[in-house]
Amino acid sequence: MTPHYQLDQALLLHQKGALAKAEQLYLEILAGSRNFRAQYLLAVLRHQQERWTEALEAVEAALELEPDAAEALGLYAMLLTSTSRFEEALASFDRVLRRNAEYGEMWGYRGAALMGLKRFDDALQSFNRALLLKPGSARVLHNRAGALQSLERFEEALAGYDDALALTPGYSKAWTGRGRALQSLERFEEAVASYDKALALTPDHSKTWSARAVALLSLNRFEEASASCNKALAFSPDHAEAWHNLALALRALRRLDEAIASADRALVLRPHHPPSLFLRGTLLCEINHLAEGFAAYTRHARLTFQPPNPVADPSHKQRHDREQHDYLAGLGLGIRESELYLADGERLQTAAINPDNADHIAAEWQKSRPQVVVVDNLLTEAALEELQRFCWGSTVWRRSYADGYLGAMPEHGFASPLLAQIADELCETFPTIFGKHRLQMWWAFKYDSSLSGIRLHADDAAVNVNFWITPDDANCNRNNGGLVIWDANAPEHWEMARYNGDERACRDFLARAGAKSRIVPYRANRAVIFDSDLFHETDKIESKEGYLNRRINITMLYGRRAAAPEAWRVP
Repeated sequence: MTPHYQLDQALLLHQKGALAKAEQLYLEILAGSRNFRAQYLLAVLRHQQERWTEALEAVEAALELEPDAAEALGLYAMLLTSTSRFEEALASFDRVLRRNAEYGEMWGYRGAALMGLKRFDDALQSFNRALLLKPGSARVLHNRAGALQSLERFEEALAGYDDALALTPGYSKAWTGRGRALQSLERFEEAVASYDKALALTPDHSKTWSARAVALLSLNRFEEASASCNKALAFSPDHAEAWHNLALALRALRRLDEAIASADRALVLRPHHPPSLFLRGTLLCEINHLAEGFAAYTRHARLTFQPPNPVADPSHKQRHDREQHDYLAGLGLGIRESELYLADGERLQTAAINPDNADHIAAEWQKSRPQVVVVDNLLTEAALEELQRFCWGSTVWRRSYADGYLGAMPEHGFASPLLAQIADELCETFPTIFGKHRLQMWWAFKYDSSLSGIRLHADDAAVNVNFWITPDDANCNRNNGGLVIWDANAPEHWEMARYNGDERACRDFLARAGAKSRIVPYRANRAVIFDSDLFHETDKIESKEGYLNRRINITMLYGRRAAAPEAWRVP
């Protein structure tokens, strides 16, 4: 049998799908001679079987025989894309297209390499060129829609997936992409239906089951979301995203121990995955394992830290960051701006909450209507000084607000061991107030000398602890600068977006209810503990200039709002 005849037979077997037999014949030919065609077709066969590394070796051997073969160069570039070597793939595609700029298929594959490099605008242009040269490719239309999705042009992405499906109704990846676009548009019911179409075509596709679970979570269909994640994991037990989504579903179902186990499994598979670290921190806090939870948030913060940006950051943040840099330099600390810096904030060997307040504050809470108590000297002297150093020195002030203040969240590194100690001891010191309520969320805000503060709102919690730590001599007006609190609760039927985000609706409600306000003046180490349903806002701020005079307010929320459905939060 001549090599030419063997090659014809191998190609025939290849075309009929008898890939094992075809591969054997290709290998027999190559054992007897260096044959470009056999070597190239062997690479094609292995590419079809998604044996990327072996296919790459085969096509590299083909290119040694014919270095300028366009088809082999194109396949080589495709395989580099499949093995995530995107820069090399792009260079190879460009080499092919310099010889033949009208090679429409290569423009499409080039777009895929650009997607891997997250150069989504360039990828879109490459896909557009591919469709101009070779219209009617469902694959390119699908990939182009993916680029639009990545550019957050969701309506256009949806139309692109529909165009791909008009050409190939059985294109399961396009049904999945369509589901993601619908999900981004918050059309969750339609997204689930689209995922179901994809799964009818490819029922073993783990990523689609997992994406479907997220849409179901958004519809509060938690049992179904859990089942969808379990389907994903049945097909792909090492699918980290599915474990993460399962943890979200189990959290919503209040199956917290199982949720933590699922989040831990996700982190075994992806140890440095910020969303899973954030979720683990949240779950551990919910079962009152605060030290572990805070440690998870700190790991998240170190992974996601972004240094100050003198171009993109708003002016009030730039000013703060310059002042903080000068403060740290004055302490002789050469802090690297590229890394998160946490100053002190360690757990104390002694008490953090002043025990002298316990009895009389408990009595005030029981008799107060509405439930509001003011606690002076909340923290011990040692705790106050340590917390001040942590807030002044730590580069955790990452969130900027339009009214000009800055926020530090747990996921930014505002999760020191001392804060965990304070949160624990609040419950231990004031059991009458907190009962079984556990810490749900906390943050800090830092203000300039005369900026507006937090606008009128209520919080999604049972008990709100609000306290201040900037020294008293920074406050210019001892009768103000603290908290304005109203004697009216947010209506039970209001959703969070209304009582926590619609200031006009809140003020209209207070006016109709004839509600009265009370000003709690600013004092260092003063806390206001109150029913989180009560409307409240920051009082007028008049502080001295200077970094250490910036007003710092810390909030801790415990328990859940009685009328609120169970919530789940992702970063």
